Amino acid sequence: MNDLQTLRAALAPREVPQDVVDRSRHRLQNRMLTGPRRRVRPLALGAGFVATAAAAAVVVVTLPGAPAPTPVPAPQPQAVAPVVTGTQVLLAAATVAEHSPDGTGKYWHIKTTSDKQTYEDWYTADGHLFFRGAKSGGKVMALGRYSLRLAATEVTFEQLRTLPTDPAALRDWLVNAIAHSGARTSAGPFTAEDRERELLLSMVSLVSTLPASPAVRAAAFRSIAAYPGVQDLGPVPGGHGFRLPGEYRLVVDPSTGRINRTSMYVTADGAISQFADPQGAEVSSEWTDSLPG
Repeated sequence: MNDLQTLRAALAPREVPQDVVDRSRHRLQNRMLTGPRRRVRPLALGAGFVATAAAAAVVVVTLPGAPAPTPVPAPQPQAVAPVVTGTQVLLAAATVAEHSPDGTGKYWHIKTTSDKQTYEDWYTADGHLFFRGAKSGGKVMALGRYSLRLAATEVTFEQLRTLPTDPAALRDWLVNAIAHSGARTSAGPFTAEDRERELLLSMVSLVSTLPASPAVRAAAFRSIAAYPGVQDLGPVPGGHGFRLPGEYRLVVDPSTGRINRTSMYVTADGAISQFADPQGAEVSSEWTDSLPG
């Protein structure tokens, strides 16, 4: 064999045995199945997607004509109705009475209507009294001369106009007047309890049936507000109800500074008239220049 033949033989492929081929093929397959895999990192793609979504959101929010979100109103505290006490009602009535106009006229007219009948009195400044009711057959009758009364105490129109306008001073004036009135009960001279009752009824008369000045009526309301034992009955038809010592009842309208209903009133002869109806009787008083025909 020459050199050329020797070189060809060395470079020519030799035949590989079949068992070697099979082993190599199995190793290659095993390597492909169990070998390390290339890991894919999604960070760059995820960050880009988030940035793109945020930009899109900004574009949506700032688009012209896009409706603004409806604001949710904050919860508001519920209003609580103020508690109104009887004392506040009486003091409010005093303030209204104090600033009400001071009327004038020829007659002071008092009208009292119960569940059964109506009584009316007309007083003149010189002491004459006219009456209409069931006893007069519905006609106005002249009853002669009668004085106005603060419960057991006779008073003139002029005295009523000059009563003290301070509550404490008004009370002192009434206490002194009752003590010197000489009034008696069927059992004898007034006791301390009788005088206390007359004091309370005198103050009620000043705010209900007597031609007291606005300032005097205001002082009387304030005296009643400070009187011990006055019970608050709360809102009732016509105003605010009160129970006074002695089981007397009043209905006060603080908007007018007047008594709308009462379970008692002092008659022309000084007697205390009471009504069986727990609601009492409607009472009104005013100045007028004429008698009914």
